[in-house]
Amino acid sequence: MAGRSTSRSPTGALTYAAVGATRPAQEPWSPEGAGLRPFSRTVVIGHGDADWRAAADAVLRWGVKRRSGFTVTGCDGAGERVAAGAEYRITVGLGPFAVREPVRVVAVVDAPERCGFAYGTLPGHPVSGEEAFVVHRSPDGAVSLTIRSLTRAAPHGPWRVLFPVLLLAQRFFRRRYLRALTACT
Repeated sequence: MAGRSTSRSPTGALTYAAVGATRPAQEPWSPEGAGLRPFSRTVVIGHGDADWRAAADAVLRWGVKRRSGFTVTGCDGAGERVAAGAEYRITVGLGPFAVREPVRVVAVVDAPERCGFAYGTLPGHPVSGEEAFVVHRSPDGAVSLTIRSLTRAAPHGPWRVLFPVLLLAQRFFRRRYLRALTACT
C-alpha cells in the first residue's frame, strides 16, 4: 500500500463539468450531469461502533479501491488519507497490462455518522466522470457502504473506442467494491 510518494501530479483539468455531483456528504442523491451514466448502490457491511470505526478509517484511506485489487499512489506528497484537491494515480493490472487512472479528490466528508469522498477523472483516465465511496451508519447502528458514480466515455484518446468494454469492467469492479469493506467489519 502506498503512502507518500514522489510521483508527479497528472496535468490538466478534470475531464467533466459536473464536479461534486456525486455529493458524498448528502444522504439522498439525485444524479445530475447531462450525458453521464449514473450508478448508486448501498449495502450493509456491519453493525455497531467497532464496525463503524473500521469502515470509516478504511474508506478514507482508499480501502475500497485497494481491497478491490487497485494500487493507489499519491502524487506530489498526497498522503495515505484522502484530502480534497489531492491527486493520485490508481493502477490495476489486467493480465500483462497495467491501467493507470489519474484522479483528483473533489470532495471529502468526515462526520460522526458519514465518512467518504469523491474523486474526479483527469486527462488519461479510461473514462470521464466522478466516483464516490461513502460509509454511513443509521440510528439502529447498521453500517453501510454506498457507491455512486457518474461516467461517460473519455473525451479523447484510445480509451474512447473501448468504452463498451470498460462498462463491463466497471460492473466487475463495482461488485468487488461492494464487498471490499465487509472484511474490515
